[in-house]
Amino acid sequence: MNRRSFLKFAGATALAATLPDTIFAISEPLPERPNFVFILIDDMGWRDAECYGSKFYETPNIDKLAGEAMRFTDAYAACPVCSPTRASILTGKYPARLGLTDWLGPDKWHAKGKLQTPQIAQQLPLEEVTIAEALKAAGYVTASIGKWHLGGQSYLPENQGFDLNIAGSDMGFPPSYFYPYRNKNNLALDKIPGGKEGEYLTDRLTDEALKFIEANKDKPFFVHLSHYAVHVPLQSKKDLEDKYKAKAAKMVVPDSEHFKNEGTRKVNQIQDNATYAGMMQSVDESVGRVLEKLDELNLSDNTVIIFMSDNGGVSTSEGWPTSNVPLRAGKGWLHEGGIREPMIIKWPGVTKAGSVCSEPVISTDFYPTMLEMAGLSLKPEQHCDGLSLVPLFRQQGNLKRDALYWHYPHYSNQGSSPASAIRAGDYKLIEFYEDNHTELYNLKNDIGETANLADKMPEKAAELKKKLADWLKQMNAKFPTVKPEQEGK
Repeated sequence: MNRRSFLKFAGATALAATLPDTIFAISEPLPERPNFVFILIDDMGWRDAECYGSKFYETPNIDKLAGEAMRFTDAYAACPVCSPTRASILTGKYPARLGLTDWLGPDKWHAKGKLQTPQIAQQLPLEEVTIAEALKAAGYVTASIGKWHLGGQSYLPENQGFDLNIAGSDMGFPPSYFYPYRNKNNLALDKIPGGKEGEYLTDRLTDEALKFIEANKDKPFFVHLSHYAVHVPLQSKKDLEDKYKAKAAKMVVPDSEHFKNEGTRKVNQIQDNATYAGMMQSVDESVGRVLEKLDELNLSDNTVIIFMSDNGGVSTSEGWPTSNVPLRAGKGWLHEGGIREPMIIKWPGVTKAGSVCSEPVISTDFYPTMLEMAGLSLKPEQHCDGLSLVPLFRQQGNLKRDALYWHYPHYSNQGSSPASAIRAGDYKLIEFYEDNHTELYNLKNDIGETANLADKMPEKAAELKKKLADWLKQMNAKFPTVKPEQEGK
């Protein structure tokens, strides 16, 4: 029995002694709400943990969590870049419905493209009732620790249901991973008070999460530990970088095998970046420290742990730090490498240890899932694009959903062009807007999306294209338009 359970039991016992037997006999104990620790990694690829197939990065703590939890093989981010996926987690809505379909910041990438991309919302609207607000209303104490990137000033975590905000602002990445978290242009990370020389950001954010957990161990809590890692700038602790440099030196990879072409970009095929590997190890150590703290406080049996990434690993730009092979492409693309994510969920007493689920799920699903886990009423008017995953945890059958959707009407700085996509069963269709071409893949037989079946299976392509068009209309989605100077070209 943990401390909170004991106090609740002791309080109920003391109250019982003062009440008539008839009253006590009909009383039922209040259900104990589970705690939630949501660990969200930035830019972590599907294959960046050993339990997902990495042979270079070392992730014993993530693997340990997977061994105690349910690991998903077909989990998706709602967008191939960060801000929209983060909005989908908090609201249970597709980015297209929110009008927030790209990362927040200056749109520079369309300048040389044929299309003019649509304007997007520049913050998560305050009218949205976030999962943090829903849990707070039910008595949870809430903390957002780390990356926010969903608006500044009046649109910060503390304006969206979080009691505590550490290091969350409109910044999409830290100027530096080392204290004082400032770069050569004197740009510094906001809302992270104090610190000491040599301090590493991933460690510091973990420190803050552990302090919050300990301070609130006797209350139901929700910790959104949103690491900036492994986003650029690529900066690792020196001892870890040296460790992986030595490991990489033992690898013999011909230049012809290291990169292939993806559109106009080259795409990394090999995991061997020592700096990135060091950053991944720090992320893994963070997971281990969280697990240890929960054990130390006797909270492990009543704490749900969710582990996820916000988009695919960077493999076509920004130093080509990782590889998503066998998946195609990476961050910024609607191919699998850009949207399929590592996802692990531990619900003590419910999820079977070491279980693996291949059901396609998406980041909009967290909101209703967490409400049902907490024994709270669902809010279908809010999380209208998500489904509770509880039936999967309880092994009660598949979800009642026939397709997943994506809408990314933008050029990405990773090299992709505006597109939308649908996955229905084993089939996935991507529709590209710049040249109006369509790609169709059978993911069961072709996880690497190498064989375009659109011409061989025109009826299936037409079916999925129609479903996608109907969904886009339902979302009131915004589309790119041809620039006037490009008309007729």
